[in-house]
Amino acid sequence: MMIPQTQREIIEEFGLLEGDREMSVMYLMDLGEKMPPLPEEDKTEANIVKGCQSKVWLVAEMKKDGVYFRADSNTAITKGLVSLLIRIFNGHLPEEILHSDLFFMKEIGMDRFIGTQRSNGFASMIERMKQHARSFQKAAASRHE
Repeated sequence: MMIPQTQREIIEEFGLLEGDREMSVMYLMDLGEKMPPLPEEDKTEANIVKGCQSKVWLVAEMKKDGVYFRADSNTAITKGLVSLLIRIFNGHLPEEILHSDLFFMKEIGMDRFIGTQRSNGFASMIERMKQHARSFQKAAASRHE
């Protein structure tokens, strides 16, 4: 599925909550709880996303068909936020991740139910995922030289 399509699905899901702040937060937390935990050996300083209020660990792996992310957090809501990004980006090529336009946050009114600190942390998660994509892109380019 293409990145815009996945975002539209997320917008539809949040649309069912009719903008209810509490329900949106509960839904996010539920998404976070459904994510598999990251193994303890991946919860290293190198995998921590800087700029997040909560602790967020993010691991990326390049496979034949695209980049795959795994993550964990010490708070359910943050884990839910990163689960949305994983859902959007997993299985896509580095180029697709780097050139993606993320519009779902504005459409679901995410700023209404997460504070400024979490919004900054969310931006840090996106940037970290794009850094991984850039690294994989550069590695692939150097193999083809």
